[in-house]
Amino acid sequence: MSEGTVLTLHTTTKMAETMDEASAIKCIAGKGIDGDRYMLGTGTYSKKPEPGRQLTIIEIEELEALEKTGLHCTSNQSRRNVVSRGIRLNDLVGKEIMVGEVKLMVHRFCQPCTYLEKKLNQPGLKDALWDKGGVKCEILTDGEIKPNDKITVLG
Repeated sequence: MSEGTVLTLHTTTKMAETMDEASAIKCIAGKGIDGDRYMLGTGTYSKKPEPGRQLTIIEIEELEALEKTGLHCTSNQSRRNVVSRGIRLNDLVGKEIMVGEVKLMVHRFCQPCTYLEKKLNQPGLKDALWDKGGVKCEILTDGEIKPNDKITVLG
């Protein structure tokens, strides 16, 4: 799967707040998503900034697969900014990708934490999503991402 599609977009202004679905997100190179908690400095890891925390992506296929285990996590509950379909994100670590008009560098897996498991009151969710919780990215170019935008691997 070398090409995918953006399904939904999500941001929030503060840690622990509900992620709101967005019709578009404005990405600012080297900074983050305009109006999102990490660019505002109000995210859980804001005191430990690093380029790989500027934007996160998760596969809808992994969220859908949870249903087979009896667990449930919606797109906005996943705490990820971009929800994709049709591309294996784990294969993209260390690569540059285009998401719509925005170039990203995929740094590493975005592992789930016990916070999500407790917030959703679903024991086992962390383990079920381990190595399936998406990827963390650095924003390399300014631009906008919208639903239905293509996700492609560069190089």
